[in-house]
Amino acid sequence: MLPDCTPRFVASDNTSGICPEALEYLLEANRCDDLAYGNDIWTDKAAERFREMFDFDCEVFFVFNGTAANSLALAAMGRSYHSVICHELAHIETDECGGPEFFSNGAKLLTSSGAEGKLTPEGIEALVTRRSDIHYPKPRVVSLTQATEVGTLYSREELLAIRTMADKHDLRLHMDGARFANACVALGATPAELTWQVGVDALCFSGTKNGLAMGEAILFFNRDLAEDFAWRCKQAGQLASKMRFIAAPWLGLLESGAWRTNAEHANAMARYLADGLADMPGVESMFPTQANSVFVRLPPHAIDRLRGLGWTFYTFIGAGGARFVCAWNTTTELLDTLMADIRESLVA
Repeated sequence: MLPDCTPRFVASDNTSGICPEALEYLLEANRCDDLAYGNDIWTDKAAERFREMFDFDCEVFFVFNGTAANSLALAAMGRSYHSVICHELAHIETDECGGPEFFSNGAKLLTSSGAEGKLTPEGIEALVTRRSDIHYPKPRVVSLTQATEVGTLYSREELLAIRTMADKHDLRLHMDGARFANACVALGATPAELTWQVGVDALCFSGTKNGLAMGEAILFFNRDLAEDFAWRCKQAGQLASKMRFIAAPWLGLLESGAWRTNAEHANAMARYLADGLADMPGVESMFPTQANSVFVRLPPHAIDRLRGLGWTFYTFIGAGGARFVCAWNTTTELLDTLMADIRESLVA
């Protein structure tokens, strides 16, 4: 029996289906056989399209998921005795099961606090200068999440300030772009303006959260870091034999512009939800809604009531905190129903 497709899923943009543009290209790639292991025309075209989009002759690689993208990219940016500086709420610290440490053969993550989920130059320098002896893992990489785990954004000015600090201490700059498209749209910036133009060495660009079934792109703007990276992907089990079925949907997003319109819609839906909850008694905003996530504090009984009604959402930020995430296919009708249920749960 097929499942009921009436959604009550607002926990993540991972719950959405494949957007039409990506599905169209996937079906087109299925019409003819092609070469394996990334030697097909679709993978070549998608990589070239990324170079055009970023206006940079970057190295491009495709992997299955975000944990692999971040872990393998970070492994390529340092050595086993190095450390990676990240925010204490960063996905690589809290939600990747030690993947970055595993694939780098032991590089340590050093975490810093920072308002609204963002690293600061001062926080980075405090970790770099804490110790310099042989017994301490040598800082080598700064990893930023754009948009952050709490839905906030690094401005170009903030990114440039972090790059300046990174240069001061000879650090490389990695960007976890799980919601990079949402950040570009929200900031009114081009992909280039938020990456290589502000000194980002490598970007992990998510397609899964932007309308694909699977697939992340790793872009190296510092091409030296990509040396032998194809072998690293192969060893990690991330070289798809039928790579065209990962690359073709990406090409659908890029050629149609859906990567941007999908993000525009998701961001607009999050703003719609945040505005609707703003004046609701008993609901407290936790972080500003800047991309496609809404974080609010709700009474425990309201959370229990919503879950009893079938709504899925995360409460990992803290007691009473709830995260609602909008996707390319989120509707106002769905959010109106959610808000009505929240309102009713508050007084139940």
